[in-house]
Amino acid sequence: MDFKSCVHIRQEWDIVGARQLGRDKAKELGFGTVDQARIATAISELARNIYLYAGTGKICFETIEDLEHKGLEIIAKDEGPGIRDISQVMEDGYSTSGGLGAGLPGVKRLMDHFDIISTHGEGTEIRTSKWVR
Repeated sequence: MDFKSCVHIRQEWDIVGARQLGRDKAKELGFGTVDQARIATAISELARNIYLYAGTGKICFETIEDLEHKGLEIIAKDEGPGIRDISQVMEDGYSTSGGLGAGLPGVKRLMDHFDIISTHGEGTEIRTSKWVR
């Protein structure tokens, strides 16, 4: 089962669509309900950041496999203003939207792998993944 599918984030309702598709993909791969919820929460945070800070972007899902595991990779990509200070946004409690500041640090904690690349004025790409236990 190899798939790559994307949800374009253009309006707030698209966050729900991305979350649901991600949960469905996680279930298909054999993730338990707790990990499905973790993945859905991470997707919500990533999609909300695209909507709030970049305006538009996409969330893509891809199956990943190695010799012993299978998992789900989530790629959040936008062409927004970029993140000036990645280390600052990765601090617990930091928020520019008045939220709880659990966003990206929370995503990192929920998932097994987290990588962020952002170029000021060009956009941000976050790749995060979780392995089926």
